Amino acid sequence: MPTTVISGFTHNFLGKAPVWYKQVILLFLIANPIVMWTLGPGTAGWLLIAEFIFTLAMALKCYPLLPGGLLAVEALLIGLTTPDAVYLEVLTNFPVILLLMFMVAGIYFMKELLLVTFTQILVGVRSKSALSLLFCCAAAILSAFLDALTVTAVIISVAVGFYSVYHKVASGKGYQHKDHNAGSDDEVIELHREDLENFRAFLRSLLMHGAIGTALGGVATMVGEPQNLLIAKVVGWDFAGFFLHMAPVSVPVLAAGLFTCWALEKLRWFGYGGRLPKPVRRVLEEFAENERNKRTKADQAALWVQAFAAAILVVGLAFHLAEVGLIGLLVIILITSFTGVTDEHQIGKAFQESLPFTSLLVVFFAVVAVIHEQHLFKPIIDYVLSLPEARQPGMFFIANGVLSMISDNVFVATVYISEVKQALDAGAISYDHFQKLAVAINTGTNLPSVATPNGQAAFLFLLTSAIAPLVRLSYGKMVIMAFPYMLVMGGVGLYMVINHI
Repeated sequence: MPTTVISGFTHNFLGKAPVWYKQVILLFLIANPIVMWTLGPGTAGWLLIAEFIFTLAMALKCYPLLPGGLLAVEALLIGLTTPDAVYLEVLTNFPVILLLMFMVAGIYFMKELLLVTFTQILVGVRSKSALSLLFCCAAAILSAFLDALTVTAVIISVAVGFYSVYHKVASGKGYQHKDHNAGSDDEVIELHREDLENFRAFLRSLLMHGAIGTALGGVATMVGEPQNLLIAKVVGWDFAGFFLHMAPVSVPVLAAGLFTCWALEKLRWFGYGGRLPKPVRRVLEEFAENERNKRTKADQAALWVQAFAAAILVVGLAFHLAEVGLIGLLVIILITSFTGVTDEHQIGKAFQESLPFTSLLVVFFAVVAVIHEQHLFKPIIDYVLSLPEARQPGMFFIANGVLSMISDNVFVATVYISEVKQALDAGAISYDHFQKLAVAINTGTNLPSVATPNGQAAFLFLLTSAIAPLVRLSYGKMVIMAFPYMLVMGGVGLYMVINHI
């Protein structure tokens, strides 16, 4: 315990984070102004990116909003960017913020329906390879017509439900036990500890297969990822036109990705292949049976309301009837109105998962503003455009992929498509070549970016979600598990971009 006020400050700084972690963050904060004034804003900007990635990598030590936020505030103070530039980035990405605020909360109110549906799938499909393919394929199809973040929120909600059910039983409690802390293993009975670890490995693989599926499907259509819509508007493609231009790359990559999913489960490489322990399966089967037996007419009516809201959600997103976040708000209003959820505190719980991540995303946009203000990517863009036309699509794919891994694929796509559009307007390239570069930019930002959690918002959301610490899914573990997918998706994507667009 602190004995002085000074030691109290030291103790409170970043809370329960390890002492070495606190020291590293302080070192970053001291070093950044020195680097800025001695080596210039360009070097300081790249250093800031590396530091922010470090805070993401150590997300299980301390939630990245806190150290990342301190770094972002310092970037503003030393002049790496301005408040207006940060606000502009936030404004540009406001649809993503709306999505996180309301869509994730909307999914929270559909959790009973999702848990019932996926529990039946889980206990009904006994082959892990088939189950993994089903998760990956379903995520790909849904992401092509919905949004990767929405699909990821569904997968997280289902996984939390599965984990909570078994963790209660492993702790010697009943399914419906209230106020159970699923984040602590202190009460877990020794007999169940091995099964709990195996169940974590099982859920980790399903979560990663599902997250990869969102990238496989998200690349194919103009509504799959936020930058897809932007690219489609700049180039002038409609829904069908976008799909047809991407198909020579997206369809082979989808086939290769699904084969990789099957192979990883069979070979049990890179952390995949974890099977559902028989005791856990029995618990989930008993839970499903118990839930069916005690379901009242009111509960059945609530499930029908959730199913109706889910149908509205799919139709609204597939036809882009409104911004995704507004459709999420509609789902919240419909489900709460017709299922009797009228208490403010009940509704407030739905936002607990999404708002911390929304805050983190705004901090991330501050880092993106630094990249924009200091033109950190401009030399790379200028170099690629100086190459012969035949080599440009492949190099754009590689450059977009690498930069998306360390930055944000939405920002990278925005910068690249605007630069290429300027080259088109200046008469430096033809419209046909412009379309080829647009395909390379879209696929380059969507496929290799699965390599790191910060490459795509859906992956970052998974890393910082409630399920990640429960199943021990760290930044490093995500990088390792994504590596084979990155090689296959990036390799097949690059080959198709070079030879078939």
